[in-house]
Amino acid sequence: MPSSATELASPDAIARYETVIGLEVHVQLSTATKIFCGCPTSFGEPPNTNVCPVCLGLPGALPVLSRHAVELAIKGALALNCRIRPVSRFARKNYFYPDLPKGYQISQYDEPFSEGGYVDIEVAGERKRIGVTRVHMEDDAGKSVHEGFKDSARASYVDLNRSGTPLIEIVSEPDMRSSDEAYAYLAEVKQALQFIEVSICDMEKGHLRCDANVSVRLRGAEKLGTKAEIKNLNSFRFLKEALDYEVARQVAVLDSGGTVQQETRLYDPDLGQTAGMRSKEHAHDYRYFPEPDLVPLRIGEAWLAEVKATIPELPAARRARFASVYGLREYDAGVLTQTRALSDYYETVARVSGDAKTAANWVMGDLAGALKAEGKEIGESPVSAENLGALARLIVAGDLSGKLAKEVFAKMFSTGDAAAAILSREGLKQISDTGALEKVIADVIAASAKQVEQYRGGKLTVMNYLVGQVMKATRGQASVAVVTELLKQKLG
Repeated sequence: MPSSATELASPDAIARYETVIGLEVHVQLSTATKIFCGCPTSFGEPPNTNVCPVCLGLPGALPVLSRHAVELAIKGALALNCRIRPVSRFARKNYFYPDLPKGYQISQYDEPFSEGGYVDIEVAGERKRIGVTRVHMEDDAGKSVHEGFKDSARASYVDLNRSGTPLIEIVSEPDMRSSDEAYAYLAEVKQALQFIEVSICDMEKGHLRCDANVSVRLRGAEKLGTKAEIKNLNSFRFLKEALDYEVARQVAVLDSGGTVQQETRLYDPDLGQTAGMRSKEHAHDYRYFPEPDLVPLRIGEAWLAEVKATIPELPAARRARFASVYGLREYDAGVLTQTRALSDYYETVARVSGDAKTAANWVMGDLAGALKAEGKEIGESPVSAENLGALARLIVAGDLSGKLAKEVFAKMFSTGDAAAAILSREGLKQISDTGALEKVIADVIAASAKQVEQYRGGKLTVMNYLVGQVMKATRGQASVAVVTELLKQKLG
């Protein structure tokens, strides 16, 4: 076997094996209260303040299922193309953790509320469908905080504020064959759930966490290899790094004649390595049995139809529509549908401006750059979608040059005012009067003898230079169309 945990297989050795990956994604639902009690789910409160007898697991406290949590869970499952079971049951998953005061987690086992879905991904230009085995509901455990473990003083604390927070767990089929595919799958899941407002999916706050099951087998083999589960990956970068490391580790073990152990591992981003934590549990280790304090969950057709009616257009469908209806490139459609707020903003700009491509250029270009410089999200933009659309409409109509439009936009971003108000207030109206422009054009021609000679000699691209000189002389206020026409008349 390898002499150390950091001895990894070479790319050539890895190429002889096929990677098999399945993900278990834990998502915190966007409810104001916990799944079985009325305690708030607000983040960042003082430790052990958002608690009550139910989420503390005190004797005699009974859980009451949140209807809102169920509806968000249904929306999430439908967005992942799952079937909703009319009857499902909660179960007790028994295990001991210091931050699990009940001694068990209320989850779903053999009768989840949804199953049989899929997520379509695209990697390196190739589309692939990843199966979703099931989506089930459960409550979260608390949080253990460890301090001083690298020093002589050691201490651990338990914060139970998160205990009882509503989760859905999304279990995929082992259909992914690379870390890139796993990355793409998790990105699609996150975007879909954010789009329909099932979850904020803020990984820094623990709203989205991922466990990865990974194994390797020789290419062409049918039998799956022994898997390791990498727990609690809370960033896309860590997911990819952990999978790449673990694949190289497992191949090195097998190529040296060793045996991969079925175990739970943790990823250390500082070292860039996974390390064994404990042997992997099996279902029977948790001693599942039906939750005696909760009746079966019944989701009737009327309730299901009511929830379905609240689901907006999903990101994949919106990407396709932006490409077909607005004629956008696939890349641009993807950028403009990164969030629901951004795609809604863009559609308003496109509608007001009357030109979808000009709208896309301004939203992805000047607006995105200004927001990034200020550290703001689209919902915080001082330029409303209607105002940006009106600015784009002036450009499309030829009433505003590109240079002047950028100057006006900067003032719009700093003040929040509409383009028309700024143009009127600062006298920045476009110059289209031929009489006012002819003297400027005459001066430019007189000062550009060399370029005029080149143009008359057949080098027509010089026109761009001459137009630019006129625009410079008029501070960008001249109409490009009028200037171009006048120059052509003067130069013959």
